[in-house]
Amino acid sequence: MGVYLRALACHLPSGEVGNDALVALNPGWDAQGILNKTGIRSRRIAAPGETASDLAFTAADRLLRETPVDRGSIDALLFCTQSPDFYLPTSACLLQERLGLSQNCGALDFNLGCSGFTYGLWLAHGMIASGSCANVLLVLGDTYSKYCDPHDLPTVSIFGDAGAAVLISSSPEHSLARLGPTIVGTDGRGAENLIVRGGGARAPHGEMRLQMNGPEIFSFTLSAVKAGIGRLLGVMQIDWNEVDLFLLHQANRFMLENLRKSMKIPADRMPIDLEDTGNTVSASLPVLMRRAMDRNLLRDGQTCVLAGFGVGYSWAMTGLYWGREGSASQERGVG
Repeated sequence: MGVYLRALACHLPSGEVGNDALVALNPGWDAQGILNKTGIRSRRIAAPGETASDLAFTAADRLLRETPVDRGSIDALLFCTQSPDFYLPTSACLLQERLGLSQNCGALDFNLGCSGFTYGLWLAHGMIASGSCANVLLVLGDTYSKYCDPHDLPTVSIFGDAGAAVLISSSPEHSLARLGPTIVGTDGRGAENLIVRGGGARAPHGEMRLQMNGPEIFSFTLSAVKAGIGRLLGVMQIDWNEVDLFLLHQANRFMLENLRKSMKIPADRMPIDLEDTGNTVSASLPVLMRRAMDRNLLRDGQTCVLAGFGVGYSWAMTGLYWGREGSASQERGVG
């Protein structure tokens, strides 16, 4: 059975924090230096009281309004977030009601960050290939900015907020792409290197602040991403040169450029596009894809590799055959 990416929509919050604003809070920092190192000039930031589920709802509602699909036909809603509204109930249940989906729709959260989109594609693919679902709405949203210390350069200079949604279907009708295989990986030894210690059962009254060991994250990424993509290409039975586009989680420019050079991928086959969004965690890959669509970088007949990687450590790489089935004519914007 084929599994298809039928629609995609994204939402960026209206708030924006530029490098000059960070320097105003931290006079020793350099705005141009931040841009040169991270590739980020500004990042989109959720308003006080605006949650990840709010951003995700806007993206998902836009997708459902602009796609010829009955909301009652959605069999499952998967919501990837590390910024839930509450410890309980699951935010996916709140989104099911808010989006007007059927009470026969399954709904669950899964807690993954920068690998969340490709992990979500893996889950949705399995649900459809098994015959248990015909339409899965994969929704993503994170507001890491709420966990960032405004005086901690490695985190506050990188992370932005966003929401995204994709519809995964058993039907090729009006589809954008066909999903290929996904490979996944986990190395829990890296858990300490990107962590919010406070708020959970082990430290319920601790500080809800994001802590990141940048050098260790960088080392992990260089080894795991190249190996993971190589493993996926083996499953797809293709060579590196047969991939038209490598679409990677938009972590930061320094990391992505080093990855690109280590994998010997030409710049035109691995777009980097985070200058005015920042690293939007689980939503970064769909935002990158939407922008690639708008710029005609994604075209019929292309073979693509999607790579998500980060907190956990966790990683997942997915093959995508763009425009091979159905029509790629639908247009949706990033709001």
